[in-house]
Amino acid sequence: MNKTNPGVALVTGASSGIGHETAKALLNAGYRVFGTSRRADAKGANGITMLASDVTDGASVAKLVDKVLAEAGRIDLLVNNAGIGLLGGAEESSIAQAQAVFDVNVFGVLRMTNAVLPVMRRQGKGRIINLSSVMGLVPAPYNALYAATKHAIEGYSESLDHELRTSGIRVALVEPGFTRTSFEENLTRPDQPLPIYDSVRGKMEIHMRKGVDTGDAPMIVAETIVKAATASVPKRRYAAGKLAGRVRFLRRFAPEAAFDKSLRKQMGLSD
Repeated sequence: MNKTNPGVALVTGASSGIGHETAKALLNAGYRVFGTSRRADAKGANGITMLASDVTDGASVAKLVDKVLAEAGRIDLLVNNAGIGLLGGAEESSIAQAQAVFDVNVFGVLRMTNAVLPVMRRQGKGRIINLSSVMGLVPAPYNALYAATKHAIEGYSESLDHELRTSGIRVALVEPGFTRTSFEENLTRPDQPLPIYDSVRGKMEIHMRKGVDTGDAPMIVAETIVKAATASVPKRRYAAGKLAGRVRFLRRFAPEAAFDKSLRKQMGLSD
């Protein structure tokens, strides 16, 4: 593999939004790209091979990896992008619903990663990029369970990178802020809604929609993923977009009390 032929990339959740733009950007960067979708009839851009796969199903993941290896013989890059959101008070979700979100956002990443690691280890090289979020860095009222999955991915990815470096495999995080995709349209709603949260939950949904409407184009995130994929020595984390960069800076350097006050004010939460 070289700069003009960086190898084979596998992108989960590639039928729309960030995943779709990422697949196209990697194709333009010279990768042979395989994208996944839960729908068997999902269409990719010209040059992208779309395969049906469900990250919550271990057998489906194993079948996917076997298909890619049968067609391409190797996997040089895995982009774990597939994910779902959940908007509502933390106590409004049943344990079963919380487990379902973790099954996609966390255990889906684990299933995909564990499936490609033997391949990358045999190759003596590989790169894994996990999509986190600014909600993996900061508190996210009324997105607590989603934020918890992204905090988990942060800790998992950083730890895994230390484990795999001696095998020539690196792991990096990409942290978007609000992005102009249909993500908010596909948010899961609480399965045990409580009237006490109705008003503020509605305000949070409006806040999120405004953030998405004025957010970064998904191509910005895709370009950041390509940067993380092609860096000879990857950084541990890549902020994708101006908002993500500001949030990460403030989280690191602002006093905790000041950050807390600013967050509550911005979200219209009273003390």
